[in-house]
Amino acid sequence: MNKLYGFIAGAFFLGAVATALTYPLWSPYFIDEVVDDAFPTLSDDQRDQIADLPEEQQEALTQMMDEAEQMAVSAIEDPITVPEEEQAMPDGMPTEPFILAQGSFIDIDVIHGAEGTATIYQLEDGSHVLRFEGFRSTNGPDLHVILSSDPDPRSRSQVGDNHIDLGALRGNVGNQNYVIPADVDLTQYSSVVIYCVPFHVVFSTATLAGSG
Repeated sequence: MNKLYGFIAGAFFLGAVATALTYPLWSPYFIDEVVDDAFPTLSDDQRDQIADLPEEQQEALTQMMDEAEQMAVSAIEDPITVPEEEQAMPDGMPTEPFILAQGSFIDIDVIHGAEGTATIYQLEDGSHVLRFEGFRSTNGPDLHVILSSDPDPRSRSQVGDNHIDLGALRGNVGNQNYVIPADVDLTQYSSVVIYCVPFHVVFSTATLAGSG
């Protein structure tokens, strides 16, 4: 009987040792690893402060962070290039194009900017077209081409409520044309703006000379 007890005790001891030695191998199957990273730009104290805000303000802050993420993703995406066959001068352009106004795009800051020229031409039938040449812009969500009365707008208020939206930017790289409606009085507009509609951000402006 003593031998039996000794055998059992020895087996138990060996089992305990084996269990301890193999613990790192089988323990992950029974342990949950919980991760709860803070938003990288917020400290724990700031997160606690946001949690104490009214629900409406929390939603507004969350939307702002989502917008910033979308802007960053758009900025590093592959450029959208206008096809070469669509970069030519529009039909009806006279042999000697009549330039009404012209300007060069500029950088607004280290993130938002463009290069190239914006030129308003009068066609032989009297209609007007805005043409970009040598154009390349920082990409972004839902960018539009806008005519503004401000010569160098940098904000939503400076773009103004009386601006003319010529439609979505067709590509952030390449020559391109935008038809200007016949009823637009071009003497009232002093710049071309690349504008992010959902977030009301000016990506670039081209101040027009010779439009008056």
